[in-house]
Amino acid sequence: MEPTERRVLVVEDERAIADAVAARLRAEGFAVEIAGDGPAAVEAARTGRPDVVVLDVMLPGFDGLEVCRRIQAERPVPVLMLTARGDETDLLVGLAVGADDYMAKPFSMRELAARVHALVRRASKISSVGEKTPSAIRLGDLEINQAERRVLRAGVEAHLTPTEFDLLVHLAGRPRTVVPRERLLAEVWGWADASGTRTVDSHIKALRRKLGADLIRTVHGVGYALEVDR
Repeated sequence: MEPTERRVLVVEDERAIADAVAARLRAEGFAVEIAGDGPAAVEAARTGRPDVVVLDVMLPGFDGLEVCRRIQAERPVPVLMLTARGDETDLLVGLAVGADDYMAKPFSMRELAARVHALVRRASKISSVGEKTPSAIRLGDLEINQAERRVLRAGVEAHLTPTEFDLLVHLAGRPRTVVPRERLLAEVWGWADASGTRTVDSHIKALRRKLGADLIRTVHGVGYALEVDR
């Protein structure tokens, strides 16, 4: 379990849902703050500096996508986005503005807590990366600078979310090798089950949009492979 000082900001305008999520996360050892609209969420993220944000898409004031855009512009923070519709367009836009993961309502409190724990672990791992990290991976026209967490393809920089970057690095560590979606979930997201394979698919789509549709090959029913020269 993560230390008690880990802070989670829950942004949800339906008070019953917000209270239920907050209660579960407090039981998991997190300190939790609740915001009920877009402007309040941005201010709470600025002043409270949470370790993770659980963010509903539909909010008064301005929506969760704008909240995510604004808080990520000030300070990178892991965001778990909640959506009632599960609409693919909303999901891709959410990933583009800096969300790391998403869950469609209705959701399991157990699964939500597990995903928040996984985001905290991944953020801690990223912040502890030191000089041991290889400075760069070069595969064809793809260059990944792990120390600076920057990616270029054909000399053009692509701005990736933390999850997109970690997913790309994982695939780049085994180029042209098909990696099952379940393995990606376990090793990139830190999930113990395979209930979120659509999350992998959405992040792959975001990587293709930012780096080129030819970069990652789909092996239907299995997983994905990075298609670049060694």
